[in-house]
Amino acid sequence: MARRTRSSRAWHFVLSGVRREADARAVALASGARGWGYDSDGQHSDSDSEPEFSSLSPSIPSAIPVTGESYCNCENQSEAPYCSSLHALHRVKDCRCGEEDEYFDWVWDDLNKSTATLLTCDNRKVNFHMEYSCGTAAIRGNKELADGQHFWEIKMTSPVYGTDMMVGIGTSDVNLDKYRHTFCSLLGKDEDSWGLSYTGLLHHKGDKTNFSSRFGQGSIIGVHLDTWHGTLTFFKNRKCIGVAATKLQNKKFYPMVCSTAAKSSMKVIRSCASCTSLQYLCCYRLRQLLPDYVDTLEVLPLPPGLKQVLHNKLGWVLSMNCSTSKPSSSSSGSDSDSSCGSDAEACQRKRCRRT
Repeated sequence: MARRTRSSRAWHFVLSGVRREADARAVALASGARGWGYDSDGQHSDSDSEPEFSSLSPSIPSAIPVTGESYCNCENQSEAPYCSSLHALHRVKDCRCGEEDEYFDWVWDDLNKSTATLLTCDNRKVNFHMEYSCGTAAIRGNKELADGQHFWEIKMTSPVYGTDMMVGIGTSDVNLDKYRHTFCSLLGKDEDSWGLSYTGLLHHKGDKTNFSSRFGQGSIIGVHLDTWHGTLTFFKNRKCIGVAATKLQNKKFYPMVCSTAAKSSMKVIRSCASCTSLQYLCCYRLRQLLPDYVDTLEVLPLPPGLKQVLHNKLGWVLSMNCSTSKPSSSSSGSDSDSSCGSDAEACQRKRCRRT
């Protein structure tokens, strides 16, 4: 009897694994998807298995996409049903809500990314695991975030599910393809990166802390890196979540995202940068004094020409939501807006006195 070749044995192993996963998915969906701890990649979800973070996670498996967290009320953001085929998600046309910017300081880097990624929309949209997922894919921006103020927004343009989908920062030492065969939370796995998970957990040095509520398809995650004051602040749907890290001066970072979910995608809808000048500090303070307006420039008695200049240079600062509402002690799963104003503002006043 002829001996089976190594390649045929490998294909048999892969196909048998696919069949087992399909059977498990059918049983889970048929039973109402209750009580299962497996994500869409066939891996056990850490976020759903740890009871101390149960306030963040609804009692459904992570194979079910997060809904109800969209920036807008478009119908295609409120539902994300599964197709009958394996690892196929119902795709709808992307909405354009919140995508007003036309100039971008940086886009995704086609030379520094995982193999399981594909760039579209002038390298602003990254698509992960086009057919199926066998691990974690990541990508970074094509520009190092040098000294100054950096703000960018990432829009979740696909169903958000799986072991993890993350937004954050990292240094050039982060190996983006290291976990291509492992399902994990890549950003924040070491000391060179920070990552906010869609489960609401903040990751750094392998540790994770309860930071915010979940985000899902249609959510807009904003990131403000202040290299002068050394702070990293996250926003969700253009409302401040909190200061995630401090003492980041004299370090070089890149914007990064990662995903384990098959056929998932994220899009850069804003990327701005400016130097830390008196003009910036004044605009930042004006925004703090007038937080209830969508755009501070609308209520300032300034000449039209000056308004246009400020809009082009620092419009992102004058529309940033920096409100500092006091959260209740029982709202562990809600966005902690108070830390945005307390930590960052105190640090800023301290640095201003020194100058």
